[in-house]
Amino acid sequence: MILDIIKVFILSLVEGLTEFIPVSSTGHMILVDHFIKLSSNKEFTDSFLIIIQLGAILSVLVYYFPKLWPFSKDKEKNKNIWNMWMKIIVAVLPAVVLGQLFDDILEEKFFNPFTVSLVLIIYGVILIIIESSKKVKVKTRTIQELSFKTAIGIGFFQCLAMVPGTSRSAATIIGGVLLGLERVLATEFSFFLAIPTMFGASAYKIMKSGFNLSGYEVFLIAIGFVMSFIISYIVIKVFLDYIKKHDFKVFGYYRIILGIVMLIFMFVTK
Repeated sequence: MILDIIKVFILSLVEGLTEFIPVSSTGHMILVDHFIKLSSNKEFTDSFLIIIQLGAILSVLVYYFPKLWPFSKDKEKNKNIWNMWMKIIVAVLPAVVLGQLFDDILEEKFFNPFTVSLVLIIYGVILIIIESSKKVKVKTRTIQELSFKTAIGIGFFQCLAMVPGTSRSAATIIGGVLLGLERVLATEFSFFLAIPTMFGASAYKIMKSGFNLSGYEVFLIAIGFVMSFIISYIVIKVFLDYIKKHDFKVFGYYRIILGIVMLIFMFVTK
């Protein structure tokens, strides 16, 4: 029991630390679970990895509640929030359509440590190249200025993250910046876009796999959910403060180093 709880804490810590920074939380979870093996019950492991992601997403809802709740006494504010939610829904549509079409194929072919390691390196290089190139002119500084066309463009960038190791936050934040969003706005929109994306993906996967778990397994999931929520809430604040003064190059270097180390390890232990 103690060993199970330790594994849960490790996986939840990894999820909370990586969900909103551009290093791929799914990729990290696949790599970590490859070593510690949470359970031989695949249904439980899959459910655990999905539901603790919801803990991370809940932290966004709590942290940004005033910006996301469209039922305040301020009618003008409510109107702007509803408009923002419409843009979020438009942005999530590409992932909904492509996810339905390719989810099974992607999970079968790419959800493995080798693919994750390789993709970590590839997108790490891309991240560094983009951050080292001439800065894109900022055209959009507020959600109100964000067009529906740009929102759906960010949605297509998000689809790149269907391959584990890419990072949903990296794809959407960098995509937003390339499409002219101010960096903090691109980051916040990425966080908001995660809400319907992750809730939808999680509900879809839970319905596919079923939810026939023991009381003990539900207990472990509950611990993971709470810890993921707490860590993610802290990371959101720290990450937002960080990007106001720094670029994403450090995450690119981290991705490359981790990917290379993992490939070497898999080659040596093969």
